[in-house]
Amino acid sequence: MTETRAAPRDRRRTGPPVLALALLLVLAFLPGTSPAVAAPHRAGAAALQEVTGFGTNPGRLRMFRYVPDGLAAGRPVVVVLHGCTQNAAGYGTGSGWTELADRWGFSLVLPQQQPVNNISSCFNWFQTGDTTRGLGEAASVAQMVDRHLADLAGDSRRVYVTGLSAGGGMTSVMMAAYPERFAAGGVVAGLPYGCAQAAASPWVCMSSGGGLGPRQW
Repeated sequence: MTETRAAPRDRRRTGPPVLALALLLVLAFLPGTSPAVAAPHRAGAAALQEVTGFGTNPGRLRMFRYVPDGLAAGRPVVVVLHGCTQNAAGYGTGSGWTELADRWGFSLVLPQQQPVNNISSCFNWFQTGDTTRGLGEAASVAQMVDRHLADLAGDSRRVYVTGLSAGGGMTSVMMAAYPERFAAGGVVAGLPYGCAQAAASPWVCMSSGGGLGPRQW
């Protein structure tokens, strides 16, 4: 059985809205993007909702989404991935993404990590079992996108992904593991895909990199 339920909106400021705006501008002007994305959307404010039963969920993540009231079918979707110690509601509102969704007329998918997976609530961007196509957390996020598109009749050609810190690392994962699902992505203070494996340690990856240059990555 599947259900959605409202979640409280957390207005703590956890990230600069300018970062969200930057990715939104990329979203608006990519080839194949409808000019309607560049026109302000006047739908009313909505509430963050939790969605259950979105798939097998091998990564044991929670799914939240934000859909502005009155949003039409065929609109873009942005997947927003929080950083360590954060949650979907806090990052979604604090970074400005929910406000931008209201203003410009798109919906959000907001995956949330659980402490049972990572005590600091970081997405596990460094574990091969969570970063490989069809496995773990990467597969869970992909299932969220599929469910969201089916429920809202969203535009599958205009699905974007962005994240901060560990969420930025998972953004790299999603673009590398599921390139056909995302038109573009924005990594904020994140890591290259496969860096932890190249460096043989997530800590080495974060401190000095995996020994590869930009072209090699």
